[in-house]
Amino acid sequence: MQQYTDTIRERISRYTVPAEIKHLGLYPYFRPLSSGQDTEVQMNGQKLLMLGSNNYLGLSTHPKVKEAAIAAIAKYGTGCAGSRFLNGTLDIHLECEEKLARFVGKEAALVYSTGFQVNLGVLPALAGRSDFLILDKLDHASIVDGARMSFSRVIRYRHNDMQNLEEILRSLPPEKSKMIVVDGVFSMDGDLADLPAIVALAEAHCGVVMVDDAHGLGVIGPQGRGTAAHFGLTDRIDLTMGTFSKSLASVGGFIASDAETIEYLKHQSRSLIFSASIPPANVATVMAALEIVLSEPERIQRLWDNANRLSAGLKALGFDLGRSCTPILPVCIGDDLLCFKFCRLLQDEGIFVNPVVVPGVEPDNALLRVSLMATHTFAQIDFALEKFEKVGRQTGLVH
Repeated sequence: MQQYTDTIRERISRYTVPAEIKHLGLYPYFRPLSSGQDTEVQMNGQKLLMLGSNNYLGLSTHPKVKEAAIAAIAKYGTGCAGSRFLNGTLDIHLECEEKLARFVGKEAALVYSTGFQVNLGVLPALAGRSDFLILDKLDHASIVDGARMSFSRVIRYRHNDMQNLEEILRSLPPEKSKMIVVDGVFSMDGDLADLPAIVALAEAHCGVVMVDDAHGLGVIGPQGRGTAAHFGLTDRIDLTMGTFSKSLASVGGFIASDAETIEYLKHQSRSLIFSASIPPANVATVMAALEIVLSEPERIQRLWDNANRLSAGLKALGFDLGRSCTPILPVCIGDDLLCFKFCRLLQDEGIFVNPVVVPGVEPDNALLRVSLMATHTFAQIDFALEKFEKVGRQTGLVH
């Protein structure tokens, strides 16, 4: 036991990367904000333009959303003191599930305490030892971890490579169950899954399709109903997963499908059964945010107008935005240390962005993940472009 403990401690002591980055004054993580997630935030007394938030529609500080959370606390208290399975289901949980199911065009939905828990709970419950889970190589970490917990055989195909996916499907025993799980909008690259081809291949090989639409809901599709709706494939997607921590201004997640599947998950999904229920304030926030999404479609248009303006401006300066076709704009930097430096220089100029390095991306593919809100102004976007140009020239990325 002592030898095992020493090995763990030795491994911990050898992990010096954060300390090295801090020594250089470039550490970009766990930055403490002292304000809400708005277009401008406060950090250590400095005002920063927030270009690193998933608050796509700007609803986390919306008065109606905050009022709904406060009213829920007044009525139900701050927590449910148990799991959904036992004493932790409130009437508003059921109301929220009904509204989410209608929003994504499914019979039923099931709410979890976090989006990560959805994937940790759904994949092991549906895919067993004799089944195959097929993932895009760039799927979110929660999908990868949920797949690992499933005991099924996991196969990953090259990102959006439909020929590779078809080769995999053809190689599998036709009698075995196959489930393709894919991000609708990929959270780092900002591109879309090729759902039309994925669905066609799944149907040809008797497979099931699950779409993680964490970054699609409230952003794309008619009324922000997501990636499947964007492609007109709502009825041909078997399961839709979504989170509340992006467009819906809260924290939590849900899975939506046919009523029979949801009933099965209610009794088989371990991360639902053995986790505390999502608090009432979070549920009320989601419903208020969803109401605004449906009643104010102009918010989604403003989000896209902002994204198009910043995207065009960055490209005009010579920055590479990769495959992005959404309000997630990956500014490709390459070297990890240069990415940290660029992030820090932008922060000094009043811009908050997020650096993504190994293992979030492949080596030598470091990027700055820039994301827009509907509530950004064109003036703020133009200010950001000025600073990107300035720092780009300082670092040699803009000539």
